[in-house]
Amino acid sequence: MVSIYQCKSAFQNLLRPLVQKLATWQISPNQVTISAILLSGLTGLALVQSTQLSIPFLPTTQSVLLFLPIALLVRMALNAIDGMLAREYEKTTKFGCILNEVGDVLSDVLLYLPFALIAGVSAPLIVGIVILAIITEMVGVLGYEIDHKRHYEGPMGKSDRALVFGLIGLILGWGIDPTQWLNILLSGVIFLQLWTIGNSVQGMLQEVDSWK
Repeated sequence: MVSIYQCKSAFQNLLRPLVQKLATWQISPNQVTISAILLSGLTGLALVQSTQLSIPFLPTTQSVLLFLPIALLVRMALNAIDGMLAREYEKTTKFGCILNEVGDVLSDVLLYLPFALIAGVSAPLIVGIVILAIITEMVGVLGYEIDHKRHYEGPMGKSDRALVFGLIGLILGWGIDPTQWLNILLSGVIFLQLWTIGNSVQGMLQEVDSWK
């Protein structure tokens, strides 16, 4: 199934010189993972502040939304870097595996749930997307138990969600009102998430059947 995840190898190749430097500086994968969580938390907090408090001299909702694609791109880079550091420099740990999976879910919640506070954005659709994002990641992790590998089926995985919300951030940040087009888009995301969960389950079952 088509997914941005299929571009992972090319993305990793771009990041490899930076990963080599981080390894030289003795930066651990867990430090990178925690950095991704902190970035997500601060960005989400900035969006909450701008929509609910509007404190002078702090970022406005528009500026936070325009910054969101950058934050999401950096987060994806950090997510790739921690895995590369762990695998390519033999720094894999059991705690790191737990932190990585929990961090992905936590980052999604911190980044996307604040969208429910934006005027005109359907809170139920946002909450539904966040819940399905958690389920998608849980199902992917279940692959370790079912067929001994992490599942990343599309068409609406972690990277795909980031692309969608980055585009939404840009559109809203440019001043376009969140009218019916956004409800249609968010509903489409939910449909694709359900499809993704089904693909992951099917992929695991087919893998197990092939062993028989």
